[in-house]
Parts: sequence; C-alpha cells; structure tokens
Amino acid sequence: MPRTAKAIRDSSLLAAALEGLELQKRRIDDQIQEVRLLLGKGTGRRGRPPGTAHKSGPGRMSAAARKRIAAAQKRRWAEYRKSAGKAE
Repeated sequence: MPRTAKAIRDSSLLAAALEGLELQKRRIDDQIQEVRLLLGKGTGRRGRPPGTAHKSGPGRMSAAARKRIAAAQKRRWAEYRKSAGKAE
C-alpha cells in the first residue's frame, strides 16, 4: 500500500508530538525528584532499608539435612569419577 502525503505528515506530526511529550515527562520527573528531596524521601529507593539484610548463619539447616546433602554430593562425585574413568 503506497504512502500518501497525508500519512507522511501524520507520522511526522506524531513523531514531533512524541518528542514533546518525552521532554515534558523528563521535566516532570526532575520536578518530582526535587520535591522528594525536599520532603526527605531521597531517590524513592525501593526494597529493604540498608542494614536490615536477612542474616543467615550456622544452625539454619538441620543435621539430617546436611547429611542428606553430603550423601547426594558424594554420589554425584562418584558417578562423575566413574564416567571420567571410562572416557579415558
């Protein structure tokens, strides 16, 4: 379908409108940032506040679970060694 002169004008008009809207959006975002700083909210950071990270340490896993994991890992290594020996 050939493009008509009207379609070309419409697309250039839409491109110009988009450019203007993006400029306005940037200006509004800057103004929002300024107001947040004045209110003491900073950058509007999301997530946990710094220093409240979940602390994981010893004792989180039962002894039985550690034994199961160790046994499974030993089985995997045994299979790997057996297959590596056959390949050579």
